[in-house]
Amino acid sequence: CWHEVAAPRRRRAPVFAVESLVVAVQSLPSLSNCRRKTVAKANSLQFRAVQSMHRVALALALVATDAFVRPTARMPSPSGLRAEVAEGLTAEDVSKLTSSVETVFPVEEVQKILPHRYPFALVDKVVAYVPGKSAVGIKCVTFNEPQFTGHFPDRPIMPGVMQIEALAQLAGVVCLQMEGAEPGAVFFFAGVDGVKWKRPVVPGDTLVMEVEITNWKAKFGIAKATGRAYVDGNLAVEVKQMTFALAK
Repeated sequence: CWHEVAAPRRRRAPVFAVESLVVAVQSLPSLSNCRRKTVAKANSLQFRAVQSMHRVALALALVATDAFVRPTARMPSPSGLRAEVAEGLTAEDVSKLTSSVETVFPVEEVQKILPHRYPFALVDKVVAYVPGKSAVGIKCVTFNEPQFTGHFPDRPIMPGVMQIEALAQLAGVVCLQMEGAEPGAVFFFAGVDGVKWKRPVVPGDTLVMEVEITNWKAKFGIAKATGRAYVDGNLAVEVKQMTFALAK
């Protein structure tokens, strides 16, 4: 009965509360019967237990009735909660969120490794790097980029092929520093398999990318890699395999 009292319609709530309380109290042992049967033992444990049960039932009745009669406080909406949290944040607080992330290759160093230039330089910096194996890089997406004038005028979205290209360039940062290659060399896409996009990437997003080199054949200049990219901790795109070939 008590779980029915918790969520009835509001206009009938007091009726449900009273009916449920009547049933609950009736289900308890009769206090008067206990008195007749235990007159000689008025201080017995059974009498005290039944008396306590009746008191608890009465207290619950008062609490339940009061909960339905009184107007409940309105819970703030999720957007309201976010606004309250945002009010206490400062620029310094937000800036500190990435204070522990170190830059391995700033954009100047990236340009010494990759041949790509504006408007197709899609790696702003590298924040983690394992020579010959993997890298984590950053692409800051801004509305000033030319592709957003047409993709799309009323709803700018970073083209999916450019997300793949950004991952490929990050893989190039690793590959062009491996044996058999040299910084600044040109490499071509030879294949892409198992691409999945999970969410749109829009201006204002920070695309955090990671790539891992799974195979490198220095003799032929062929590399294979996997890649993923995230926005705010959520997966945006993943590539099962990318294949690259160094230009001869």
